[in-house]
Amino acid sequence: MNVPSAHQVVAIDGPAASGKSSVAREVARRIGFGYVNSGALYRAVTWHVLQQAISPSDVEAVVRLLEASRIDCDLREGSSGVLINGVDPAGNLRDARVNDEVSRVSSFPRVREILVARMRASANDRDVVMEGRDIGSVVFPETPYKFYIDASPEVRLRRRIAQGERDQIAARDHADSSRLASPLVIAKDAHVIDSSDLSIERVVDEIIGRLRMKGMNIP
Repeated sequence: MNVPSAHQVVAIDGPAASGKSSVAREVARRIGFGYVNSGALYRAVTWHVLQQAISPSDVEAVVRLLEASRIDCDLREGSSGVLINGVDPAGNLRDARVNDEVSRVSSFPRVREILVARMRASANDRDVVMEGRDIGSVVFPETPYKFYIDASPEVRLRRRIAQGERDQIAARDHADSSRLASPLVIAKDAHVIDSSDLSIERVVDEIIGRLRMKGMNIP
């Protein structure tokens, strides 16, 4: 059962390298909401699994580890941070091995259940813009503010390479869309924006315009 969040949530979903992170961060800044990157949370627990020398394919061992670990999510200067057993993994979230294994770890239903609870808790204290792959469809399906940012595979691949990463976009899309637990989908009431030929600023402007149309009071 989904419990409505205590505060307003803007959900921004989309595939890898669609531009959703940059867009979500700027939307949050402009409307004065906190910014939560759900992908960073999944990367953090993937790093934790690897640090403990647990095979990312051993679902029972991964779940046991996370159930026994303290995972704290907070907002630092308006952006989300993660501590696992008091350790901040921020500097390792883009490690090559994390890139390779995050989709696998993210596919386990119990892992998603644990982390979805953490994400929902982040909206208990303040309004947030949260980005990910299932924010509008699973984490906050009740929010009226849902967006899906997309771009062509070619554009997304160029962006990924520009970020210094070379994970395979097609493989990542397949893994995210075909997993049984909370697959990447477009929420039925989400507003879809193709960012292939748009600047970050134009996408942000479109989202803020939509938020105003939906009645959000934005200064």
